[in-house]
Formats: sequence, structure tokens, C-alpha cells
Amino acid sequence: MKQYDNIIIGFGKGGKTLAGALAGAGQSTALIEESPKMYGGTCINVACIPTKTLEHSARLSAAMGGSPEDKKARYTKAVAEKRTLTGNLRQKNYGKAVSAGVEVIDGKASFEGPHEVKVASPDGKTEILEGKRIFINTGASPFVPPIPGAKGNKFVYTSDTMMERDELPEDLVIIGGGYIGLEFASYYSNFGSKVTVVQIEDTFIPREEADIAKAVYDDLTDRGIRILKNTKTLEIEEGERRGAVIVEGPGGMETLPADAVLIATGRRPDIDGLALEKAGIETTERGAVKTDEYLRTSAPDIWAMGDVAGGLQFTYISLDDSRIVRDQILGQGERTTKNRGEVPYTVFLDPPMSRVGLSEAEAKAAGFEVKTAVMPAAAVPKAHVMRKPQGLLKVIIDGKNDRILGAHFYSAESQEMINLIKLAMDADLPYTLLRDNIYTHPTMSEALNDLLGLVK
Repeated sequence: MKQYDNIIIGFGKGGKTLAGALAGAGQSTALIEESPKMYGGTCINVACIPTKTLEHSARLSAAMGGSPEDKKARYTKAVAEKRTLTGNLRQKNYGKAVSAGVEVIDGKASFEGPHEVKVASPDGKTEILEGKRIFINTGASPFVPPIPGAKGNKFVYTSDTMMERDELPEDLVIIGGGYIGLEFASYYSNFGSKVTVVQIEDTFIPREEADIAKAVYDDLTDRGIRILKNTKTLEIEEGERRGAVIVEGPGGMETLPADAVLIATGRRPDIDGLALEKAGIETTERGAVKTDEYLRTSAPDIWAMGDVAGGLQFTYISLDDSRIVRDQILGQGERTTKNRGEVPYTVFLDPPMSRVGLSEAEAKAAGFEVKTAVMPAAAVPKAHVMRKPQGLLKVIIDGKNDRILGAHFYSAESQEMINLIKLAMDADLPYTLLRDNIYTHPTMSEALNDLLGLVK
């Protein structure tokens, strides 16, 4: 039985970063990955990087216009460029791990005990590895609900497989009005597809500020994206040349023609086949690996990081998880999930929607004396320079101490602006510091001068 100081299951952001740190400290470290096509994890292969590559190409295509044939050709080229990029990044991630001294092992991992991991290799062989410490970083997979006609349907895709389609769909139906579904709706609309979004919820992106949500809804529908709220998907039909989605909403039943159907109903922790019970590892009601604030599982010397641990499904959370775990092994053990500060996020629409902290309703419910400010993105000169004046900016302020409670930006470059707000919140700075700061011009961040000047 081969023995290691550390065994890491899954080549995701947290796992690969931790592996490099531990191997660099002189510890024997094995990194097990089921698929060579997933070296580097979800982000670079099927999520952040390829989707944002398509988003960029889609925006450029929309600006260029042209015939339907032109748009289809640009889409096919964008998919090919995406494949090249992700392939290069996979090899870069593999090389980086190996050069750090990590032993990368191809195969499907499962627990045989609290310190034993069985690896089933692609050639059919199995071996047992022993690790003093074991780390689970297997990520999450798209969830496909039991919709009649979905399974085995050649026109049905998930977010992982949709980006492998070489031909631009003329009619795209997206089941699910969450962030993933809306991002794809924006991409494919910009490429030239006719997009319909079907959501069972009555409220559009209900977790967001109501005025931000309205601005997003209005922009998407103005672009020709049809959003069906309070609508249930009954069946997906598979024809010879195209499919169809049967839905039922407030207006009754309707058949939606579809060259492609994207099921975007969320992602679930990937624990199938891990045999967690053999190691005494508990799971949550939602099927994630149960951890404490140090990301320790119920079994000694076993940790879980990233999406599989049931937290926010962002690659930067997986990265921070690796910092928390690394600090326990190589540092002082002071970092936890409770002291990592505010967590911003961005939904890459066109323009992107970004948020950090509380909404106005959440702040009031928590007992804060709230002050707010709202400003259209069109008031920012840089928005016009970028030909992207759509959007809305909103901040939530604690009226007693002038600290920022939350920020909600739906505008060009909001993905960069929100990081500045997160930094100010973590540093416990008053909003007036950002209000009176000197920013370069023309930039979107200088909007903070005017936006925060409206606080009352």
C-alpha cells in the first residue's frame, strides 16, 4: 500500500492550490482526478473561464451585427477558441502541479476507511492508497430534475455540455431562471439565438434588490429574451430535427419550439461513489459534505473544500477554503469560514450584475437604521464611452456609523467596482472615504463620487 502525507480527491481550485502548497513544504502529496478533461477543476473547464470567454465573444458579435450566417460562423469560431483556451489551461494546471512535486493520479476515488482511498484507474486496475490526511474537493455537478423526455434527449443540454455545441441554436429554451440560466440567456441572445427562459418562480431573481431585478428584467426583455414566470415545464419532446418544450403557465399550456434545451436548475455537490460512510463522514440534508468553520469533516484528519462542502459555489471560495485548510497544517490555524469577510459575486450578464452584503430589506430586518442611494448607470460618463449606459447602482448604508452594509451594481464593469466595496467593508471604512476619494477619469469607479454623494 502506497503511503502519503496527503491525499487530495479532486483537481479543483482548492485541491490544486493546497496540493502545491503541501508538496512545496516537502510533504508527499497525491492528487486524484477522475477525468483528465477536468484538470484544474470546474472553473477553467466548464464554468468561469469558458463561459466568460463566450460572453466576451457574444458581446463582440452583437456589436458587429451582420447576417444570421455571420452570427452562426462567429459562434462556431468562439466555441473552437474556447476549447483551445481550456485545453491550454488544463495542461498548464497539470504541469504546475507536477512541477511542485505533486503526484497526479488518474482514476475514480472512493473511501475504504478513514485513511484509505481506493483508486479505480481508467485501465480497470485498482489500488489502495493510505493518507495521513485526506481532502475532498470533488466539486458539484448540474442537477437535472425528473422532467419527462429530458433523459437521453439529443436536444437537451446542461451548462457543462451546452458550450460543446458547435452550431448556434436558432431557438433556445432555458429551463431555470437562476443566475446560470440568465447568463446563458444573455450570451446566446447576443450571438443571435431566440431565447426563452422558463422559471417556476413567480418572482424574478427574488434574492436581489427589487429595483435591480426590475432593471435586469427590463433590459433582458428589451433585447428580445422572453421570460416566462410562474411556469412549469411539463415535458420535453424530441423530434427528428428539433425538440419542443411543453409548459404550463398563467395563460395555459404552450409548446415552445427548441433547437436546444438548456436545463439550468442548479448544481449539487458531487459525492456519488465516494463511499463517505466507510470513513465515517457525515453529509448535510442537501447532500453536501458536512464541515465545521475550519472545513473539518466529522472524521478526524479529513477536510472538504469548495462546492462539495455545500457553501457558495464560486471558485474564489474554493481558493479561500484552501487557505483555511493550509493555515491549519502549515500556519497558525487562525483562518476560518467565519472570518474571511464579505463575499461579493457577479452574474455576467450584459452588463454584469454584482453584489456584496445586505439588501435594503435585509438590513432593515436586522435592525439597522438604513440610508440608501440609487443612481442610473447612464449618469456615469464611462458607461457612454463603452456604449453601455444600461443599469442601476444602489448602496445600503448604516445611518448610525456610516459603514457600508451592502452594494448592488448592475452596470458595465460592476465586477471590478464591487471588489472595492468589499475591501472597504472588510476594512470597516466609512462610505464617506469612498465618496470623497479621487478616481481616475473616465472610469466606472468614479461613479462612487456621485452615487455616495446621494446617500440620505
